[in-house]
Amino acid sequence: MIHYITTSGIGNAWVAAELEVMERKGIPFALHSLRGPHQNFFGSPWAARLDRQTRRIYPLPPASFALSVLLAPLLFGRRFFEVLGNALVGERESFRGRLASIAHAFVACHWARRLRDGDEPVALVHAHWAHSAATVGMYGAWLLGVPFSFTGHAVDLFRDRVALRDKVRRADFIVCISEFHRDFYKKLGARDERLHVVYCGIDADAFAFRRPPRGDRRPRILSVGRLVEKKGFHVLVDACRALADRGLAFDCVIAGDGPWEARLREQVARLGLEGVVTITGKPLLQEELPDFLAGGDLFAQPCVWSSDNDVDGTPRTLMEAMACGAPSVSTRLAGIPDILEHDRSGLLVEPGDVVGLADALRRLIEDPALADRLARGGREQILRKFQIDDCLEPLADLFRRRLAAGRPVAAAAAVAS
Repeated sequence: MIHYITTSGIGNAWVAAELEVMERKGIPFALHSLRGPHQNFFGSPWAARLDRQTRRIYPLPPASFALSVLLAPLLFGRRFFEVLGNALVGERESFRGRLASIAHAFVACHWARRLRDGDEPVALVHAHWAHSAATVGMYGAWLLGVPFSFTGHAVDLFRDRVALRDKVRRADFIVCISEFHRDFYKKLGARDERLHVVYCGIDADAFAFRRPPRGDRRPRILSVGRLVEKKGFHVLVDACRALADRGLAFDCVIAGDGPWEARLREQVARLGLEGVVTITGKPLLQEELPDFLAGGDLFAQPCVWSSDNDVDGTPRTLMEAMACGAPSVSTRLAGIPDILEHDRSGLLVEPGDVVGLADALRRLIEDPALADRLARGGREQILRKFQIDDCLEPLADLFRRRLAAGRPVAAAAAVAS
């Protein structure tokens, strides 16, 4: 069985979507999560069932956790001391990362004991997101003597990076969600044969191509996502001011909630864009996105590298907008050029370029033929490259190979004792 560990279960849309496909493909897995989801992006019965079946690690039961730590040298032998030594003196990015590694080493002792004593064989520990859950996953696999792999995205690789070089060195394979990510891991010393580009993908069939006639209404620009700096919504608001200054009449709707909501509302008011730019302040479920996206004429995803070193790896909402036939504008950042090819399936501008973004949006508003061509090119790009069942087949194949080659935890535990 694949033991899949992440930070917040199905509280991440990529995790839930990926595991739904793995289940359809017949991959046996168990989902482990450090904590429960802080937000659920899916309203389907399948998601509710997976959430109920998720094995949460926190809160740790005090007595059982203490017993796991005391028994770890006996249960895992030399591997316990290797893990502890790595946590204490292995390469780390910061003192905080050092402390987190030590804590996660002991958490892994408890988690690995539960897996060792369970009746489900562990062919592979796969971590989705490369920070805290991957540290527990790496140490848990190390203790059990089983392979470890991981998928990294953005915040886990940059802002919250911890023990990343160790994870790269120890990984049986690494899932790269774009060519940008593949190059990034190579710079950290990863060998080519361990790197596999696997695009996350979406269910394009859930997003019908819809290009409703505009009629007499004003063109509508849409954007959606968590209201945080890396999404670049502040750049979009500035671009809307630039468009209004050029005499264009339009509406812009930014859907989502998050810590930047008040800041964005203040920006809209300061720039005199009330009645033009709407901040909904409400998140959308995945099932609500097709209707939302169908209500616009073009889509903007102006991602930036945030001041705290966070970035969007491959924005899911950009794929969904392109699948709906919304001519899209985004930025040349991280894995975005893998999704959107400039002037073929959308338009790309430089991150933070207000004038460039305004120019691109204006082109799409004023040139219906261009907008239609890019809308169709965007849909074709998603169907060709990001249909989720197809683009996750390489990951399913990696899991199948590991399942075929795997050995039960009991055998690995016997070696350690």
